[in-house]
Amino acid sequence: MSAGSVSADALTFLQARRLLAEFTGGPPLSLLLAMSGTALQLEMYTRAAAARRGWSASVRTLPFNTLAQTVAMAPRDGEREVFLLMPWDFAPELDWRSGIPAVSVNAETIRAFAADVAGRLAVRGDGRVLYLPAPVPALFPDPSQLAALEYWLTSLACSLGASVMDRAAFSLADYLSTGCPVGSAWQGLVATQIVDVAVRADGPRKVLVTDLDNVVWAGGIAEDGVDGIAYGPEGVGFRHFIYQGFLRKLRSEGVLLAAVSRNDADVVTAPFRSGALLLKEESFVALLASYHAKSAQIRELATHLNLSLDAFVFVDDNPVELAEVSSALPDVRCVPFPPREDLLPGFLLELQALFARHVVTDEDRARTEMYRRRASGLAPADLAGADLTEFLRQLDMTLTLHDRSHGDRTRAVQLINKTNQFNLNGRRLEPGEVERLLAEGGRLYGASLTDRSGAHGEILACLLAPDGTIKSFVLSCRVFQRRVEHAFFAWLCDQSPPPVRLEFVGTARNEPIRQFLSDPAFSHTDGGVACDTVAFRRAHASALELLRLVVEHDLASEVRT
Repeated sequence: MSAGSVSADALTFLQARRLLAEFTGGPPLSLLLAMSGTALQLEMYTRAAAARRGWSASVRTLPFNTLAQTVAMAPRDGEREVFLLMPWDFAPELDWRSGIPAVSVNAETIRAFAADVAGRLAVRGDGRVLYLPAPVPALFPDPSQLAALEYWLTSLACSLGASVMDRAAFSLADYLSTGCPVGSAWQGLVATQIVDVAVRADGPRKVLVTDLDNVVWAGGIAEDGVDGIAYGPEGVGFRHFIYQGFLRKLRSEGVLLAAVSRNDADVVTAPFRSGALLLKEESFVALLASYHAKSAQIRELATHLNLSLDAFVFVDDNPVELAEVSSALPDVRCVPFPPREDLLPGFLLELQALFARHVVTDEDRARTEMYRRRASGLAPADLAGADLTEFLRQLDMTLTLHDRSHGDRTRAVQLINKTNQFNLNGRRLEPGEVERLLAEGGRLYGASLTDRSGAHGEILACLLAPDGTIKSFVLSCRVFQRRVEHAFFAWLCDQSPPPVRLEFVGTARNEPIRQFLSDPAFSHTDGGVACDTVAFRRAHASALELLRLVVEHDLASEVRT
């Protein structure tokens, strides 16, 4: 989750209303949402977030400014408590709504009072804590005292086992006007976090499952190779170097590491066997590489290790992969890998809290090898993952198609010659060969993608001969699972002349396009793969509904939705 922005999987108001309207019921969840401000719509969002995970929740909230009294009272039987704490819950002098005191306050007095509040919370046993490190008023003559107090209060909350939230979720404008400290745009995400901590298992998590490309290293191993990825303490690899070191530390503390990647097994093991990374192949209980759903791989790993899914944490940089695992395996805690260095400290702090251990034993240190034996022989699972249709609609994707038959085609040809996984035949083309084919009446298309998180650049290239034979068709691995290839091909089936045949050749790396061509609309022959364009267009028209399609022809532009 980026500072100052809401993640792409946040629950929207309309989604929440729809979830509650369509929810048919599940196991009851009686929940106390204890916070010092007003909840407003947060109660509704929380019931919806629970419904998304199959719980029928009743949510009790507190009257305004009665949190302190609640802490002093005994918990209700059968009610799960989640305390959503702000800095002023530890020290009332920090509350914006109280105004600025006439004289400077004493920092030590505040710390003593805050420690007493934390002590009373600690004895409540099953109470779960979320901490929102909202900014506080300037109460000290020395600004460094304020910074030190804010840091100390976050540490105090962490000592209670708190999950630390993004401070951007706090809205001073909302808090002053309505009494609700959580900004309206953040309430769906905060509600999801409330439910997560309410239903999580007691004790630390046990397994961290990590993606590899652009997480353990910068770059894509299948396209860039071992020499093209970055993972050292410099430049674009520095963030990933620090993450590797953190994983190595977790492993030494008894946390089990696993990796799951949309790649071939020999490709992902090569960097670890090179000896250049901080992590080695034996650092992991399993390295799972396939092109099937990551949720299926995690579920299969849990079965082999004989561990429940609520023992797992999943880290990925791709919001689509995170949404797929979260939807299929709601007990798995999904954490996005930070896209920027300044978000790394909060990310590592969140992971450390999930795996916190007060004592590390020799048995903990030897745990990886024991579980590696359990996971030996584990084969990738080819089971289907979650249906991401609704999530993909929320991404607000725009696919812009470019006619590269004329003008600059550098990026399109580069994609054809670099892409390995979704690549029709693995053929590398010389610019002169492309020029000749286009001069004869062929067509070259490119496509770029944007969504609510930003621009992904030009991610697709397709070269057709004059007779409708597709000579090259490639898609960047960055946008797997978004159904971009289906949307593009459904559009292509409407063009004149339509594609009639694809020059497919199997390679050691192009399993993703094999899966695409397993569609019933394609028939494999000795001369390649024939295409029933009518059948494909009919079967995949829904892919065009997931995005906004912009078709550029020279200076003209046609917009389709």
